[in-house]
Amino acid sequence: MKYSGIGGQAVMEGVMMKNRDRYAVAVRKPDQQIEIKVSDCKPSARSQKVRNLPVIRGVVNFIESLVLGMKTLMYSAEFFEEEEENKKEIKKQTLSAEEKKKLEEKEKRQEKVLMGGTVVFSLVLALAVFFALPYFLSGFFRKLTGSETLTALMEGVLRLIIFIGYISLISLTPDIRRVFMYHGAEHKCINCIEHGLPLTVENVKKSSRLHKRCGTSFLLIVMLVSILFFMFIRVKSRPLQMLLRLVLIPVIAGVSYEFIRLAGRYENRLVNLLSKPGLLLQRMTTKEPDSDMIEVGIASVEAVFDWKKWQEEELP
Repeated sequence: MKYSGIGGQAVMEGVMMKNRDRYAVAVRKPDQQIEIKVSDCKPSARSQKVRNLPVIRGVVNFIESLVLGMKTLMYSAEFFEEEEENKKEIKKQTLSAEEKKKLEEKEKRQEKVLMGGTVVFSLVLALAVFFALPYFLSGFFRKLTGSETLTALMEGVLRLIIFIGYISLISLTPDIRRVFMYHGAEHKCINCIEHGLPLTVENVKKSSRLHKRCGTSFLLIVMLVSILFFMFIRVKSRPLQMLLRLVLIPVIAGVSYEFIRLAGRYENRLVNLLSKPGLLLQRMTTKEPDSDMIEVGIASVEAVFDWKKWQEEELP
């Protein structure tokens, strides 16, 4: 399977696809029409310099993906807040051109603040639930064994249990289940292209909903790699142990990114074997999409990626 370089994520009733410095968000609106928005996401000059540095590029990519994900998710949610949007439009109609411009600038600033606050809150919550909580819970195990190695292993096991339990719990809600179905549509579209099939609804339906470059696999690899890293923290001070864990998280994310990048580019038995846990977890975070969802996925791909040209040039 050839690496196409295109990636994406599911949003509310839609799919975001990113190809190099452009991305497209396709959303199935309440009136059943597909709205497509194409935007540029050219990285800053500073981040561009470090994009070729192993490990560091993983941290940069993770942060940028998180920000872009929040941005596209908020954009898709706007289509389902009709009452609030109608009020805004009515208010704008009573304003002068200058007042409208000021109001739009104010809304953009508020959106940036809200998005920044959401990203920070999400990161803090994730660190608290998936890193701090397992660490403190594993302290009870330390009292029983006195072994730092066994305690680190137990901490990792607790982290995995909490992570998988969290995914299992949220997948029970109808809205998240639909997001997981769009997640499946995203993967199936990419697999369809990379296996050399024309991007049609029927071909996408036959394609796999699992993909080695998925963000779900990345998060699981982070969990597993953290077990290895945290085993080497050998200090007695509990606050210092927690601090070192937080300091190592960017390094762990960078190493995990390198593995996902490797897995997406190469096919061999070892890489495929190590990718198995992530693919198994994707059975929880992806669901089989319906034809309407696949159409949205196809629309987002074709807005930023010439798959026909790519197949002609790259595939035998």
